[in-house]
Amino acid sequence: MGPQFATGWRQLSVGIVGGGIGGMSAAIALRRAGHEVSIYERADFAGEAGASVSCAANGTRWLHEWGVDIEKGDPVVLKKLINRDWYTGETVSIYDLDDYEKRWGYAYNMFHRQYMHTMLKDCALQEEGEGIPAKLIVNHQCENIDLESSTVTFANGKTAKHDLIVGADGIGSVIRGILGIHPERRPSDQSCLHTNVLTEDAVKAGLVDYSQDSALEYWGGQEGKWDKIVLSPCNSGKLLSYYCFFPREVGDYANQQWGGEDRPLEELLSPYPKLDRQVFAHLTIGKEIRPWRLWVHDPYPYMHKGKVCLLGDAGHPMMPHQSQGACMAIEDAAALGILFSNKYFQGNVEDTLDVYTKVRLPRATRVQAAAAKAAYNINERIGFSANTHTPTYKVEDERNKLTIEEMNTYDMYRDIEEKLAVQGDTPYTGKRFCRPPLGVDMSNGVIVGAE
Repeated sequence: MGPQFATGWRQLSVGIVGGGIGGMSAAIALRRAGHEVSIYERADFAGEAGASVSCAANGTRWLHEWGVDIEKGDPVVLKKLINRDWYTGETVSIYDLDDYEKRWGYAYNMFHRQYMHTMLKDCALQEEGEGIPAKLIVNHQCENIDLESSTVTFANGKTAKHDLIVGADGIGSVIRGILGIHPERRPSDQSCLHTNVLTEDAVKAGLVDYSQDSALEYWGGQEGKWDKIVLSPCNSGKLLSYYCFFPREVGDYANQQWGGEDRPLEELLSPYPKLDRQVFAHLTIGKEIRPWRLWVHDPYPYMHKGKVCLLGDAGHPMMPHQSQGACMAIEDAAALGILFSNKYFQGNVEDTLDVYTKVRLPRATRVQAAAAKAAYNINERIGFSANTHTPTYKVEDERNKLTIEEMNTYDMYRDIEEKLAVQGDTPYTGKRFCRPPLGVDMSNGVIVGAE
């Protein structure tokens, strides 16, 4: 018996507003699903700012499914999560990832953000591969969307009408407001400066070569509630990406953009007078010292209206402390690709987006809550939360902690089947699963995002 298809499937014209990692992921997924995709980028090129970005197994699996050339992203495959003493740098705990790919089926990749973006962009636009190559249209900043006609108006005066519009325009999303979501926001109690260190420079200076660890490394938890250093290697270990967190009263960057001139070195070093001298010495040779804005957002009630949906940071901004921001955007893209495939899509865009929200909002909201906790308690971090044998282990709620098992065993196909079955809309199997629906922990009342 051959494959069964949803009877009302039709090819859609899709407009994706935002050409970052989330937008390119959505373009690939919807291209693979058979649709014509146009990506609108407000700048004169599509790119990414920053340095490292994590892609755990729950994100990497979709890169494989879409046929992305992962090696083009020049990743570091992580082998450990290392928690170090704030003062001495000695190891406090290690979460071993040596068997990670064997256990979960896919590697834990750490990419340079620009390399990852190029990798995804090439896959979305190239002639090779399944589906119609997506089109990238630059210098098109979204100004408004007519939700009745699904027509986008751009700042340059041009318009575009699409059957489906995906808002992948990031933490400062214009489309979020167009959909009627106007969350209160306030600066986080935590500030962050980012810097890059070339491994070659560190070695020449006689400093420890952290690239040899192939690990995400953390210094935190001893000096103060908001003090933490996070090191992530990328570019095959040639670049060490440092995220340096400290209380906002020490340095407030809530209203500063990523771009522009670098911040002075003394601003990066001054919050850390007692920090482990090895990592402190690394920071002294850091380049491109830039602020990362952190804001607290109230929870968003939905992710779509009409034929327009949100994706990634536009729909669920979160703190970076679970390293799941990119993976959640990739999962959003995967959900759209599955729901609009010829296996499920029966022709009604609005009904399909209703299922999209029901699938994605609970999952993303749970990760958001866990990321907010991990901002001030490193033991809430996926991986460290499993280290019950260490003296530093303590999570707020043992029964409700976010685990690596929960993240990596998540079955999106099954979740979609469940949500469709609940509304009596499983088009080809009619199956109903008995597993209880995924819960949403909204007890903390806020969602925190990195701008």
